[in-house]
Amino acid sequence: MRSRLSPRLLAGGGGALIVGYLSLIVLIPIAALVSHGLSVSVVTHGAGLAFWRWHVSIGLKSFWSAVTVPGARQAIFLSLWLSLSVAAINAVMGVAIAWVLVRDRFIGKGLIEASIDLPFALPTIVAGVVLLAIYGVDSPIHVDLFETWMGLMMALLFVTLPFSVRAVQPVLATLDRESEDAARTLGAGGVRIFFSVVLPALWPAVLAGFGLAFARAIGEFGSISLIAGGLGRTTTASNYVYNLTQGFLWTDAAAVSTALLLLSLVVLVTTNVLSRHFQERTI
Repeated sequence: MRSRLSPRLLAGGGGALIVGYLSLIVLIPIAALVSHGLSVSVVTHGAGLAFWRWHVSIGLKSFWSAVTVPGARQAIFLSLWLSLSVAAINAVMGVAIAWVLVRDRFIGKGLIEASIDLPFALPTIVAGVVLLAIYGVDSPIHVDLFETWMGLMMALLFVTLPFSVRAVQPVLATLDRESEDAARTLGAGGVRIFFSVVLPALWPAVLAGFGLAFARAIGEFGSISLIAGGLGRTTTASNYVYNLTQGFLWTDAAAVSTALLLLSLVVLVTTNVLSRHFQERTI
């Protein structure tokens, strides 16, 4: 006799599998990081809830002191403004590149399509070696960006570009051209058509790419580890965390990592909210 599984049973089993997998791969490691960064531990004895609150308050103090020391503060600020700048630049260039790839035909288009995804396949430390060879002390083009914020920005622009392009490209490819044709027949120029018709439909995708690029940039290590040099003004938050681990300062490293996680979460939530807002306006 042929057995049949109910849709509810299948849905419940699939949901349990997804939750279990996400918990194992994402949620549990993040919870462990935050717990270690805040110096929080669960206790089942002592003074009960009063002791728990006291322990958490001590953990928050240690977390705050770890992320506000001059070295940590400078590293986090450097990573923050670099990531915001890189995400903004690639948001603009991502739209431009996606427009060319979708709307134009030219020789070598397939090669450019493949090169955009190269940062996904290339180990980031290899990208760092390449950038150091091109923009290092012995630069063949005589552009020395070693231990400069411009060198860091070049590396971050390289590794985050695919997020911006690939977020916008499929949306742009599915846009209805009738609205553009109608605007053109009414006398609108190309620039006005883009900003009045095309860009409003692309805003959700642009914001999604911005959030992903920021999240990647603020935690990037491999591509910038070489061109950043040693300790100094080009020490990003990820380099700072690595230096802390080399001194076995695990709690401080977890605290700075938690701060980066919170910053990424704030930006991702903000871009998601704005993306939904623009989607509702275009419907």
